[in-house]
Amino acid sequence: MPVFLIFAFFITAVLYASVGFGGGSTYNALLVLSGADYRILPAIALVCNVVVVTGGVWRFSQTRDLSARRLLPFLMTSVPAAWIGGRLPINETTFVGLLGGALLLSGVHLALQRGTAQPPPASQPGRTHPLLAAAIGGTIGLLSGLVGIGGGIFLAPALYFLRWGTARQIAAASSLFILVNSLSGLAGQALKLQDLALMSLTLPYWPLPIAVLAGGQIGSWLAGDRLKPDMIRIMTAILILYVAVQLLYRWSRMI
Repeated sequence: MPVFLIFAFFITAVLYASVGFGGGSTYNALLVLSGADYRILPAIALVCNVVVVTGGVWRFSQTRDLSARRLLPFLMTSVPAAWIGGRLPINETTFVGLLGGALLLSGVHLALQRGTAQPPPASQPGRTHPLLAAAIGGTIGLLSGLVGIGGGIFLAPALYFLRWGTARQIAAASSLFILVNSLSGLAGQALKLQDLALMSLTLPYWPLPIAVLAGGQIGSWLAGDRLKPDMIRIMTAILILYVAVQLLYRWSRMI
């Protein structure tokens, strides 16, 4: 296990936790670039996701920014879809391409996102039609389970577009969404790895969840106004876009 990979996971967890995300897409990308077997990457990334966002969910629940009830229409379809996605086989070229695209969208979203968001006007309380929420949740959940991410990088822009809530409410919702979909996707990935007799290949990567546990705690601490939110957001966007370019370049050579 390269020491650089452990350090990269630690830094990724610090940055993602500070903005309410888990970092699954970047964990996957780092593992791809390190030459690891792509079939085991989603399971490793999802474990790290769960470790990081659990702290974020707890923190947002304490500040009362988290409303599981309002998020339920999205979760009702995303959770089973994430499990299905985790069970589906996928070839390496498709996996790397989808992951690179997810990272690119995530980096662009963070780079362009405003540091704060005003609450929706009283005439627009941020309610979303249940069928639309179900469609969004199911689509994001399927993709999340397939490539081993929590889906917060797709949910957050959708919630901003729908004027679902304030910046902190959307960050809280994204954290919970990532947690439950990571657990569901991980269950599907674990069953798939057992079917392929590949579970043992994940064992050498045990230091990575420990690294992101430490990084996630620091990121949550930084989120408490120790650093300017815009500074953290831009630093995270730069990291994501750099890794996305590297991954998409690798993908272009595979097709």
